[in-house]
Amino acid sequence: MAIIRPFKALRPPVERAAEVAAVPYDVVNTAEARALASGNPLSFLHVSRPEIDLPDGTPIYSDRVYGKAAENFTKLKKDCPLKNEETPSLYFYRLIMGNHEQIGIVACCSVDEYDRDIIRKHERTRRDKEDDRTRHILVLRAQTGPVFLTYRAQEKIDGLVAEALSGNPPLYDFVANDDIRHTIWRVPNYQRLVDAFAGVPYLYIADGHHRAASASRARAELKEQSFGIVGNEEYNFFQCVLFPDNQLQILPYNRVVRDLNGMSSKDFLARARESFEVTENGSPSPKQRGNWSVYLDGKWYGLALKDEGSRPSGAVESLDVSVLQDRLLDPVLGIKDVRTDKRIDFVGGIRGTEELEKLVNEGKAAVAFSLYATTIDDLLKVSDAGEIMPPKSTWFEPKLRDGLLSHEI
Repeated sequence: MAIIRPFKALRPPVERAAEVAAVPYDVVNTAEARALASGNPLSFLHVSRPEIDLPDGTPIYSDRVYGKAAENFTKLKKDCPLKNEETPSLYFYRLIMGNHEQIGIVACCSVDEYDRDIIRKHERTRRDKEDDRTRHILVLRAQTGPVFLTYRAQEKIDGLVAEALSGNPPLYDFVANDDIRHTIWRVPNYQRLVDAFAGVPYLYIADGHHRAASASRARAELKEQSFGIVGNEEYNFFQCVLFPDNQLQILPYNRVVRDLNGMSSKDFLARARESFEVTENGSPSPKQRGNWSVYLDGKWYGLALKDEGSRPSGAVESLDVSVLQDRLLDPVLGIKDVRTDKRIDFVGGIRGTEELEKLVNEGKAAVAFSLYATTIDDLLKVSDAGEIMPPKSTWFEPKLRDGLLSHEI
């Protein structure tokens, strides 16, 4: 069963919501966060990326940074002000990006279910990033950004959401500076939704593996410090937004490589032809699975497997990101480990193929690879198999905003 639990959200007043709302901490670097928060003292980036308020060069994992996070959180609570709901609720969170719309349920999920793999994973986390968010949670005694979960859609839950939305005015409704519309409703009558999720066998992390792992680690530390544990303490639960799988939008996660591993362009294409059919004047974006696009010397080329039957059958090995890695990036370009190799970078699909062309044309990369997006079905299959996707396999859009609903523990 999947446990979802209402909570007393810590949130800004309606008139300040758009000012407080901030992009997730892990989609921007320090310079980008500082630019986004400039001139806006209420931006939640002052809490999620507090190094922006310290001198340039301050190590982002230093004691000063976490101390600043606590100071800024206290200040925001006072100045905004942020207030807790008097009674627990669930919430609905709708995102609209162009013609795409998705509605999720904001709730707290069980750390026990995360630990027992009822909440399934597809990504390997990094210890340094876990350390960072664990400490952030413990310093603030709050989870300030939701984990993005999905589940196999159920008509019953869809119907309950539609019924609860009917005639229910939104709590927040604004368009952010990236033209994405964010709308949140409070759902004080939540029991039927809670009961419906008890029939959902598994939840799946779509995005936010480090946040989830950090919630688990923070819980373990807080349990050691606690007495008279009964199991319903707030630290036993972590904030999530749960979207049905048929509403999610995954964009490709493209690759750029800084050099051709000592080869000329002609030699590189010859090596590529050993495993792929190579065509000139290719489309910048592949039209189907089993196709890739390559930007080299100002031209787009198309790649396709010579024999689709040669594609591996495993849940991970069969992914387009895996095939590209195993048949071209590793054997031809010498990229052995994409986690550590400094010659490869990743470009989220939201930036478009124009960004790939720009990086190559400006000499910042020698070659770029445009991929067909990994599907949500791929993600579920890998998670159900207990396997791990290659790094940078999925780019979800639109993104949730931090700071609108926080969960104090």
